[in-house]
Amino acid sequence: MAAVSSTTSQLNISYPARLFKTQSSLINTEKTQLGFKPRGRVQAKWETEIASSAGFGLRNRGRKRKTEGLQRGKPCVVTCTAEGIERGMLMGNRGGGSGDAAAAKKAITVPERFKVVALLACVMCLCNADRVVMSVAIVPLAAKNGWTSSFLGVVQSSFLWGYIFSSVIGGALVDKYGGKRVMAWGVAMWSLATLLTPWAANHSTTSLLAVRAFFGLAEGVALPSMSTLLSRWFPTQERASAVGISMAGFHIGNVIGLLLTPVMLSSIGISGPFILFSSIGLLWLTIWAYTVTNDPRESYCISKSELRLIQAGKSDSPVNSGKLPPLRLLLSKLPTWTIILANITNNWGYFVLLSWMPVYFKTVFGVNLKQAAWFSAVPWGTMAVSSYIAGAASDSLIKAGYSLTLVRKIMQSIGFIGPGVSLLCLNYANTPTEAAVLLTAALCFSSFSQAGFLLNMQDIAPQYAGFLHGISNSAGTFAAIVSTIGTGYFVQWLGSFQAFLTVTAALYFATAIFWNLFATGERVF
Repeated sequence: MAAVSSTTSQLNISYPARLFKTQSSLINTEKTQLGFKPRGRVQAKWETEIASSAGFGLRNRGRKRKTEGLQRGKPCVVTCTAEGIERGMLMGNRGGGSGDAAAAKKAITVPERFKVVALLACVMCLCNADRVVMSVAIVPLAAKNGWTSSFLGVVQSSFLWGYIFSSVIGGALVDKYGGKRVMAWGVAMWSLATLLTPWAANHSTTSLLAVRAFFGLAEGVALPSMSTLLSRWFPTQERASAVGISMAGFHIGNVIGLLLTPVMLSSIGISGPFILFSSIGLLWLTIWAYTVTNDPRESYCISKSELRLIQAGKSDSPVNSGKLPPLRLLLSKLPTWTIILANITNNWGYFVLLSWMPVYFKTVFGVNLKQAAWFSAVPWGTMAVSSYIAGAASDSLIKAGYSLTLVRKIMQSIGFIGPGVSLLCLNYANTPTEAAVLLTAALCFSSFSQAGFLLNMQDIAPQYAGFLHGISNSAGTFAAIVSTIGTGYFVQWLGSFQAFLTVTAALYFATAIFWNLFATGERVF
């Protein structure tokens, strides 16, 4: 309006005699210098204001035109584009055609919630890559130190010793302080632990176990932070896709770790991959600190339309009282136990495959370390794709009108029954290619769990989702420790992986039945 006032003033001073003749053409112009389109009532109003400011005594005529506009019932339409204003001010845009071109060339702005999920996908990728480095590096370390299969399982599980404690604490911290700050501290600490791992391995086995436990302690906050941030930044009908994208990054981290680590170990040495991934963590941290907020309402960059979309897509906006719910209350409800048991089963199977896949291919099929890494990476790469498919399918069902309870049960059933069948078939694989295909199927089906129990925490307890995530993840981590160590003992005692794969498949089937009987998508707490 400042530009309009300036233009009007110049007309009054420089061309007082010509203003009356030009006012009609000025108002009827399709686009003004600032990209406005006056029509109807606004046209009459502008004519009145210009005539009045020119001092020609045309108030009556202005009122008449304004009244005619009102009687005709013409709507008041004013369109303004940021590009039109910017060009009009900075480049002296005067023609109507160029205003249309400005609108046509409107810059594409990336919604803030997309930036949040992109950064979360990157950090989840880093989170898993840092874990996988040890799964590959442990092969030469075991040969160097003469570790048995059972002790190798102990070293593999040391990550989980710290992870089991930080899950509950991290979930409570996320509920109190928000996901941004907790995630930042977690990345800083686990990057430091990653950097110290080669030194610890050269110093002593005890030092290595301590550093890996500290690494797990730091990484335990990642999933609760991710889950809470996505629940704040995405409406319900987009949340499964957002989780799918974030977890796709998580699984891509497996691929990157499994493929890069053998190459760097052979070319640079043990310290190479650890230094690389710790440096990437510190770089990500600097971007995160200045880009993301705990809640979209705290963001200075989010548009009003995007904020309305996010808030409109939430049935309830949880208000954090800063107090934890009574543990007895949480554990008194069967929906809580469905989530806990689902997390136990998911972690049991997931960590068996994550920790032992390279060893499995080397032991059963006699492939070398690089080949084992390649066969191990293929299933995780396809799992990244299936994670997004699972999220998109879940959101599509919700948008189509299906209840949250039904959608969560469908997704979780696929996520457990599919892997169970695949692992049973894996006992009959005769070539590494057949084994890779079956493991790929198991992991692809398993990714549907992300649209099941992982989202269900926000459904039943939106106010305490971080704490509930911590409780269930601690139980799942304990199961992962048992399965990781147990696999080593089973292999050492029986000489094969078949028995443990069968036990894991049976656990998948039993949990799928329990989930379908007692899970719900309704709010409980």
